[in-house]
Amino acid sequence: MTVVVTPPQDGALRRVSDVLIARPGLLLMLLLTPPLLWLGVVYLGALFALLAQSFFSIDEFSGTIVYQPTLATYAELLAPANLDIIVRTLVVAAVVTVLAALVAFPIAYYAARYARGKVKALFYLAVMMPLWSSYLVKVYAWKLLLAKEGAVTWLVQAAGLTKILDLWLAAPLVGGPSLSVSYTGMVLTFLYLWTPFMILPLQASLERVPATLIEASDDLGAAPRQTFRHVILPLAAPGLIAGAIFTFSLTLGDYIVPQIVGPSSLILGQAVYAEQGNAGNVPLAAAFCVAPIAIMFVFLALARRTGALDAL
Repeated sequence: MTVVVTPPQDGALRRVSDVLIARPGLLLMLLLTPPLLWLGVVYLGALFALLAQSFFSIDEFSGTIVYQPTLATYAELLAPANLDIIVRTLVVAAVVTVLAALVAFPIAYYAARYARGKVKALFYLAVMMPLWSSYLVKVYAWKLLLAKEGAVTWLVQAAGLTKILDLWLAAPLVGGPSLSVSYTGMVLTFLYLWTPFMILPLQASLERVPATLIEASDDLGAAPRQTFRHVILPLAAPGLIAGAIFTFSLTLGDYIVPQIVGPSSLILGQAVYAEQGNAGNVPLAAAFCVAPIAIMFVFLALARRTGALDAL
């Protein structure tokens, strides 16, 4: 005869299990407490500690932080030089987002409407593959491609478009000594880095567009541009806005690309790095950090008013 001995701890575990089953709220609290502690204490706590520094100021003579609440540091953001940094960053992020949408839409539309089987698998592989390599490797690769002796300049010369490139580089807002030291090069690098974040949500949104609606629009005599404007684009708006949130916010906070591929003019990420690292002006660096947060709040509020966020 076989005797089965039940470990004494099984009774305690069973009682705990019965309590958790009877009180699902307690079980939910126990499951959510560790990640909420991590998010609330480590992430948000560190963020609020940084932002709290923005309400202090720095002594101009000693260079030490004066721990007295003041809004003088925020007033510094309205200085022409600092305001130019904020506006410049906002414009660059907006340009990158618009260009990413223009590039991603036809790719995502083809993948959603026509790609099947192995072709769709290759599509996902092609979109995801750039994300698998090192961020710095990709940035330095574009630095080499856009240099005066790089592949892009060689292709332009081979196509006989050198004069057009020289005229473009001579333009005051987009040009520079070379593509690798210009806003054009910086935008192209950002575009390469963030376009996958636009393609994937846009493709997922386009896959949810019923083909019957497009066929009905054609049957009713609508032109392709009318079908795109009144059927496809409104239904794809949630994915488009999701991709815009990714590309806009990632460009807004990046400082490595402008440091490697870009002109000498600062953008927000560089300003934060410079003020906190080189100048030691932590309050002003913290105030600069508030700017992209405020911009993203406005961006999300506008996106929410369109109703697209509710459809994500």
